[in-house]
Amino acid sequence: MIVISDTSVITNLAAIQHLYLLPQLYNQIIIPEAVYRELVDIDPPVPGTLEIQAASWGEIRQVVNRGVVERLQRDVRLDLGESEAIALALELNADLLLIDERRGRAEADRLGIRITGVLGILVESKRQNLIIAVKPLVNSLIATSEFRVSSALYALILDRVDES
Repeated sequence: MIVISDTSVITNLAAIQHLYLLPQLYNQIIIPEAVYRELVDIDPPVPGTLEIQAASWGEIRQVVNRGVVERLQRDVRLDLGESEAIALALELNADLLLIDERRGRAEADRLGIRITGVLGILVESKRQNLIIAVKPLVNSLIATSEFRVSSALYALILDRVDES
């Protein structure tokens, strides 16, 4: 399974000490070069900075088709990391793109790329018995990571995992 990740999924899971879920769910994650730079070339470090540098499950890749990246930045107004993640997903015919930002998700969906975000990862993690509950982790994301989720989506996610 080819899985590409954008920055936010990594930083959000790291912020709640659940980055370990990625290799448990997907074994290997491909990280575009720009995403890697967003994670490690920052001072002070963000959640995930140290973890991603030591992760054996993360493979850093360069995007070959820079034209796609430039189009996504110019026409869709995505940042470099999101643009490279989508471009790499297209290049590698990825099975899944891990991305949370609304505009990036909409463009990936328009391009026919299968997507999930941190909430989907938490739901899948509970289904596979990797975590006990989703609700406290979502609450932690909201409290510590400025993670935004509508009350309707919050209720839908908790309903999907039989929590209230």
